Amino acid sequence: MGDVLSTHLDDARRQHITEKTGKILTEFLRFYEDQYGVALFNSMRHEIEGTGAPQAQLLWRKVPLDERIIFSGNLFQYQEDNKKWRNRFSLVPHNYGLVLYENKVAYERQVPPRAVINSAGYKILTSVDQYLELVGNSLPGTTSKSGSAPILKCPTQFPLILWHPSARHYYFCMMTEAEQDKWHAVLQDCIRHCNNGIPENSKVEGPAFTDAIRMYRQSKELYGTWEMLCGNEVQILSNLVMEELGPELKAELAPRLKGKPQERQRQWIQISDAVYRMVYEQAKARFEAVLSKLQLARPAMEAAIRTDMDQIITSKEHLASKIRAFILPKAEVCVRNHVQPYIPSILEALMVPTSQGFTEVRDVFFKEVTDMNLNVINEGGADKLGEYMEKLSQLASHPLKMQSCYEKMEPLRLDGLQQRFDVSSTAVFKQRAQIHMREQMDNAVYTFETLLHQELGKGPTKEELCKSIQRILERVLKKYDYDSSSVRKRFFREALLQITIPFLLKKLAPTCKSELPRFQELIFEDFARFILVENTYEEVVLQTVMKDILQAVKEAAVQRKHNLYRDSMVMHNSDPNLHLLAEGAPIDWGEEYGGSGGDSGSPSIPEAAPLSEKRRRAKQVVSVVQDEEAGLPFEAGSEPLSPASPDSVTELRGLLARDLRAESPPPAGPLLNGAPSQESPQPVAAPEASSPPASPLRQPPPGKAADLEPPKPSDQETGEQVSSPGGRPPIHTTTEDSAGVQTEF
Repeated sequence: MGDVLSTHLDDARRQHITEKTGKILTEFLRFYEDQYGVALFNSMRHEIEGTGAPQAQLLWRKVPLDERIIFSGNLFQYQEDNKKWRNRFSLVPHNYGLVLYENKVAYERQVPPRAVINSAGYKILTSVDQYLELVGNSLPGTTSKSGSAPILKCPTQFPLILWHPSARHYYFCMMTEAEQDKWHAVLQDCIRHCNNGIPENSKVEGPAFTDAIRMYRQSKELYGTWEMLCGNEVQILSNLVMEELGPELKAELAPRLKGKPQERQRQWIQISDAVYRMVYEQAKARFEAVLSKLQLARPAMEAAIRTDMDQIITSKEHLASKIRAFILPKAEVCVRNHVQPYIPSILEALMVPTSQGFTEVRDVFFKEVTDMNLNVINEGGADKLGEYMEKLSQLASHPLKMQSCYEKMEPLRLDGLQQRFDVSSTAVFKQRAQIHMREQMDNAVYTFETLLHQELGKGPTKEELCKSIQRILERVLKKYDYDSSSVRKRFFREALLQITIPFLLKKLAPTCKSELPRFQELIFEDFARFILVENTYEEVVLQTVMKDILQAVKEAAVQRKHNLYRDSMVMHNSDPNLHLLAEGAPIDWGEEYGGSGGDSGSPSIPEAAPLSEKRRRAKQVVSVVQDEEAGLPFEAGSEPLSPASPDSVTELRGLLARDLRAESPPPAGPLLNGAPSQESPQPVAAPEASSPPASPLRQPPPGKAADLEPPKPSDQETGEQVSSPGGRPPIHTTTEDSAGVQTEF
């Protein structure tokens, strides 16, 4: 490898790469500095004027479940230095960075890992043929002849390959198809979360960065979605540089590569990875320097905005009115002829898989809580509750439990529309919807456990506990229905904007873009850092199509086809103390109720050790997803279930049949978190057929409308801020920050 790099990446070429990278970064960072002032003004204005979206009914976890292990196990990794496969102990912590150790002993002895992989921008492949096709496309003219040795030989039939267009590739292999499926779900979860690496709490830096990316690419006549807008800022910047630098290097170096096709492919992968690492380090240093400079200047900018807020708003509205008068006739014709007829088709394509996914989230949550309720009855009440709740609290982080929800988004297609609107890939929409699903699942679980913890303070009996769990479940499901409707409608609006706005800007550019500089004279020099003509122009274009998008989503909600609440249905927060419950310390179910989570194989922990140390070391051994040898996921132990009490089961079945308005029936027997009991002699019958089906809006019956106030007429939800298009919808939202994961390139 060293010979290949020294031959093709000599000092002169490295210097050229450094200069080219510096030129691209300088140009981009100029856009970023401009967008930073605009984003700061928009953030402060929204903080003062806007009330935001309708209030969510579900609670959200303010203290994340850190120090947990999502998954751990052994897999085979291909070592490129010696071309051999080695068994590695691997784990996925809460930040979703794949950590590879020499073996489990090295992990237990706290030996530094061999690699920590941030999988942002990667694709996961399940066959060598898929990989060879991508490699062949990345370096044209190197297709291997039939019968020749491939670039990679896998010792089993169950590979998993992490492929990146520029960075290093990773090769793994499993012994069974079941292990391959399990690791595939886990690694796909890692990619999903690492792709959303810009933190949600970044209200200024995040929008400024994504808007700068969009403006820079539009300056290069690149409109539409960009598939490589994934990861943290430095990774995205590296992808931006490689988008321009990669083809140039390929054209220059590909003819000079020697050897058989597979050897030339291997050489190009090594060269591309080395260049990517160079670009990454340079981008990191430049971006951090500019960000530090802007953060130092931020207090002065905030003071200026507070002092002149009214004047800045007036100046911006005056500029917008002039731009609107200029482009409105052209924009309206373009919307009417090229966008409006296709909005219903795009919306329908988005709504079907998304609504199915959110329905699956509801069903999984319902099933898990119902299983827990049955098990609590069969196993002695609150004694086992802590054990089950400790595992239920991590449901949203369970890749296998959530896999059925995520898979609902896979059929998403924009056939015919994708090419027309220059959508490079639907992956950006799939991953954004899946992230929303995970958030809503975690919110539902956290709300349930918070309400149940409050109820347990009353010391209920086993029968009372059963009724309380059922009542709280119904209450949380109703809140989930409302929140999931709001989240989906917001997702649909943002996705439609992200698809249509770049298309409109590209259509209008030949006649409008050249005229924009003359509007610069309408901006006072003191306000030039907070008002940009280009941004105001995009906002005007957005307004021309926004009414059609809002109308389309509103009509979809009125049809009740996908269980969307109508805009006139306003959910009233009738639980004034509910949100106060989330202000307390996080609930430690295992500590309060004696559930250890089944750490049968964990080493002993000294009693004198601090509580945080005990929890950390316990969670290192038992992951959220357990190995098959240790039992099914979330399984508490191997003890057989005690026989069901006929009276308790009958009572629970009656409660389920009478009260719960769910679309999927409860399980047919006492289950251990989804695992059928083989030793329980008395299966539980399915609920009575008289259980009323859920209406699309799932409105509570008379006398149970505590959480829903009478409908109020409204044309549309007001006061909700819609993020500007570009990148991924929404452009600066994420649930997991990838900071802290050091990527091995």
